Amino acid sequence: MPESAEEVYARVVAAVGEDGHLPMPDLGEWDVFPWQAVDGAVVPKVLPAPADEPARAGEEGGKPCGQCASGFPPERVVWEDEHWVLTHFGEPSGAPLQLMLHTREHLDMPDLGDDLASELGRITVRLTRIIENLPNIGRVHSNRWGDGSAHFHLWFFARTERLATILGSYAVEWSEILPPGPEGVWREDLHTVATKLANWGGDARA
Repeated sequence: MPESAEEVYARVVAAVGEDGHLPMPDLGEWDVFPWQAVDGAVVPKVLPAPADEPARAGEEGGKPCGQCASGFPPERVVWEDEHWVLTHFGEPSGAPLQLMLHTREHLDMPDLGDDLASELGRITVRLTRIIENLPNIGRVHSNRWGDGSAHFHLWFFARTERLATILGSYAVEWSEILPPGPEGVWREDLHTVATKLANWGGDARA
């Protein structure tokens, strides 16, 4: 069962105190991070001039597709069927659950035919329903960012209910900031998601 808001808050207080600030995650160093500190204030970065789009992994001119080159590590697979693979990231995050759904075949989102697109919709709804029915989950956010890899992948971020500032797109940043939750709780929740999703087909692996 995912942690309650009180349990998450207690972990943060134990780490930094009631008025302490958690450390800045690595994403603060990314080129695409849009904020910087100037004269003690946080302001948007200067927008660079237009430039050519960088090639993504898995397309011409880019790095090889990591998924196609190495496959899906079995220890990270939560659920799979003949077309789709649901994975976790190897360890708990600040979010109760953070999962990624991939096509098994090397396809990008515009390449999905009607049948695969229909399957994607059903799996997305089922996953959202399953995770949001776990105790202490407020919402599940699903996000597709296609700038890093040309191999289709859809993110699922669950957020803890009743933590009032962890809302909307900022739940993604908070997942990087909050200390990870207990591994035993996380693995139990992965198992619940996998077995419930397998009720519609495919195989539970977690």
